[in-house]
Amino acid sequence: MNTCSLRSSLLRRFLPGCSARLRGFTGLYQAVKFRFGSFFPLVLGAGFLLGVFIYGLFIFMAVEGWNLLDSFYQVVMTLSTVGYMELHPLSDRARLMVSFLILMGVGSFAYLVGAFTQVVVEGRLHDLWGKRKVQKIIDSLDNHYIICGYGRIGAVIAAEFRRENLPVVVLERDPDLLFELERDGHLFLAGDATTDELLLAAGVERAKGLFACVSQDAENVYITLSSRQFNSRLTIIARADRPESVAKLERAGANRVLTPHQIGGKRIAQVMLRPTVTDFMDLATQGHNLQMEEILIRPGSELVGTTLITSGIRPRFNLMIIAIEKSSGKMTFNPHPETVIEAGDTLVAVGPPENFHGLQAAGRSAGGEA
Repeated sequence: MNTCSLRSSLLRRFLPGCSARLRGFTGLYQAVKFRFGSFFPLVLGAGFLLGVFIYGLFIFMAVEGWNLLDSFYQVVMTLSTVGYMELHPLSDRARLMVSFLILMGVGSFAYLVGAFTQVVVEGRLHDLWGKRKVQKIIDSLDNHYIICGYGRIGAVIAAEFRRENLPVVVLERDPDLLFELERDGHLFLAGDATTDELLLAAGVERAKGLFACVSQDAENVYITLSSRQFNSRLTIIARADRPESVAKLERAGANRVLTPHQIGGKRIAQVMLRPTVTDFMDLATQGHNLQMEEILIRPGSELVGTTLITSGIRPRFNLMIIAIEKSSGKMTFNPHPETVIEAGDTLVAVGPPENFHGLQAAGRSAGGEA
């Protein structure tokens, strides 16, 4: 047995708790260091200075028997090195201890000044202010959308939501993608989207929808599961690379699960098989001269109880209703003119983009725009 193994066995035998305590201390140190990141040296220096201050109080109160006010005042005077005399005479032992107090105090101040200078020079203080500003903006959002992952899928989603002027918060940890997010002017948080802390910081409890589109299916499952626990009303759209992951994501709480490879393959096939249909769908979904939109009919709307023909949607708004989804989820394509519109129905309409505002207003309340 070599010396290292013998020493380890002796430590485990005679000091069984030391190894566990050492691991616990190391874990706590790493956790605090990770929590404060670039500002850990400042926190460490402040903690050391606090320890020096407590040591000074111990000298004057426990060793010399002074009261708390005199001890506090004397510690401040000593650490600030202003040069005033002691409030009360000191014993030789106290003088020796105060000498160490002064050296430790000067050292801790020098360390703090150096750490703060490093933070300022490297721009970390500016980053901190920027992060706080971003977090303040996110805290003010409500019914917003969260995109987990800014890869090829997430970038397209973010661009679409920006085009629709909808509030979006992107969660990403890749440094290169974070640079792209900052360059593109998106609202984002840096970190692991699978952590509860980052999801809560992004306002998942107040969000309207979430996209779990990171590259790993296991991470998307975890994001979906955590987000569903925080917000039961949240609409979650998840990405799956493998077909066998679809069922897992649905069980985790995803409302819809999409596989980009299958969607892309089907899309390419349809372009070849039905080019005119795909051109029409592109025209309708891109919303340039023609747009396809869905309108939710709320209780109290002037359209509730009317039929498609008596509602006057076609002559009033110059829009065509191509489908109606009932509140039960049943979808009716090419509905009959005598189909009754009910509260909770979702009308799928096609027409010029500028004409949808009036129909959306009519679907909200009885005072809708005619």
